[in-house]
Amino acid sequence: MISGYYGSKNAGDEAMLAAMIEVLSDLDPKVNITVISANPKDTMERHGVQAVSWLGIPAIWRALHQADLLLSGGGSLLQNVTSRRSLYYYMGIIFLAFMARVPVMLYAQGIGPIRGHVARRLMAWIGNRVQLITVRDQGSLGELESLGITRPHIEATADPVLAIHPVDKGIGRAILKQYHADGAKPVVGISVREWCGWKHYKQVVAQTADQIAEEFGARVVFLPMQYPEDVRTAEIIAAHTKHPVTVLNDEYTTSELLSIVGNMDLLIAVRLHALIFAGVMGIPMIGISYDPKIDRFLEYIGEKAVGDLQKISLEELMGEVRCKWNDKAAFKARNAELLAKLRVLAVRNAELAFGLIQDKME
Repeated sequence: MISGYYGSKNAGDEAMLAAMIEVLSDLDPKVNITVISANPKDTMERHGVQAVSWLGIPAIWRALHQADLLLSGGGSLLQNVTSRRSLYYYMGIIFLAFMARVPVMLYAQGIGPIRGHVARRLMAWIGNRVQLITVRDQGSLGELESLGITRPHIEATADPVLAIHPVDKGIGRAILKQYHADGAKPVVGISVREWCGWKHYKQVVAQTADQIAEEFGARVVFLPMQYPEDVRTAEIIAAHTKHPVTVLNDEYTTSELLSIVGNMDLLIAVRLHALIFAGVMGIPMIGISYDPKIDRFLEYIGEKAVGDLQKISLEELMGEVRCKWNDKAAFKARNAELLAKLRVLAVRNAELAFGLIQDKME
């Protein structure tokens, strides 16, 4: 069984699930997977697996009794910054697995931040009773240490999406053509999200889009990772640009999004998995931080966030754009070597999961 933020039209999480299923199935084509989902019908159709509703506790309980292993992850499930309630929900699913005597693995998790005495105590109790923990960055190791979680085997691996292989760029090229965003001009992608109702970063991104169009003669394309929320945010920004920009306003599959990103010359992103997609496709990236997971991922690949979402300035952002624009070839070469190593670590998650199943069978 897999527990995570699935079925909610978040492209990054759906990409994680697709990558997990792909790698697990490569290791054992006969593996049976059941996913706890906000939209079981969509999950079954999209990923070709069994699914149960995240609110259907009786169905989850029955599925756990047929499971050999619960994978909690990937993603930033065990934190209470973006949502206080979700942390307790995901810990609750793990506790149900304990009751059903099913082994639990925290799978490529981004741990924390976890705030509050009660939440931290509960997380420490849960974390010290799972069978195995893999985390996707070094910052999560530090969070586990601060929580006093030391009993299970713990490894730093990589985000599951990094196990996905690059895709053909033809599909993305066709999508951009539908929006009249193809041709000889370079393409700069921007992936944004709504956050706390802040307006400042939207103004900066709009100004940056205009400056990119003027300075590099590039097309600016907004890429939605959470549909339709990201489309609305992009349209708000687009309304404040002087030069025409393209807002992709459809919902796309993981392969389609990867292919679209592959047609870009540079990607500026607030969304974590937009940055990861750029990494997979070998595209220079610039990350704007709103959450420690952005900083952690960028540090993991030898990069650094250009600034904080609340305080980002046009000067900072354009300075980084110019730097990356002039160093595209060197970035791609450095990125390809690093991503090859990270893919091995991403696959390691699934190998460890099957090790737990084998231990249970013996």
